[in-house]
Amino acid sequence: MAKKTKKAKKQFKKTTKKITKKLTKTPSKKMAQKSTAKASSPKGVEAVLGPSLGSLIPDFALPATGGQPLRLSDFRGLWVVLYFYPKDATPGCTLEGQDFTRLHSQFKRLNAEVLGVSRDSLRSHEKFKEKQNYSIELLADEDERLCEIFSVIKMKNMYGRKVRGIERSTFLIDPKGRLAYEWRGVKVPGHAEEVLAHLKSLSKA
Repeated sequence: MAKKTKKAKKQFKKTTKKITKKLTKTPSKKMAQKSTAKASSPKGVEAVLGPSLGSLIPDFALPATGGQPLRLSDFRGLWVVLYFYPKDATPGCTLEGQDFTRLHSQFKRLNAEVLGVSRDSLRSHEKFKEKQNYSIELLADEDERLCEIFSVIKMKNMYGRKVRGIERSTFLIDPKGRLAYEWRGVKVPGHAEEVLAHLKSLSKA
């Protein structure tokens, strides 16, 4: 019996040693790569694509307020402030349009035109513009073609649920049709003034 007990103890120690060795073993390269991949691509973070600074913006034509479609090439030789907003007649979007309208004459003096873009219909834009007495034109991007070019459609949290929508963004296009500057994730208060100040700095350069 004593011999059997000693043998069992020896076997138990041997098995324990093997298990401990497995648990403390260095993770394989494959596991390490998986861990690194997770760390470098956090869940829920979206990569920002869209045009890079200095790149030529492809020409586009969209229905617009004012009675006729507008093309980017119509404004060649002018600076263009293209601002994307989520929805007509909402508080933040209304204020943003009011701010750009208030400063519109100053933008014009700097050889610049201001255009607003959302996914609303042209009919909605016409009502919105008339009610707010905007001096700027609004482009209707119902099929999201322009939104895709500038990569402004994002997943957003609305009352605890995820929805697709426009991330408030502004793009400054130079007289040759190239992207000069961009603002993403815009906060409305003071934004129009910031865009105007940046344009003034570029005009002096």
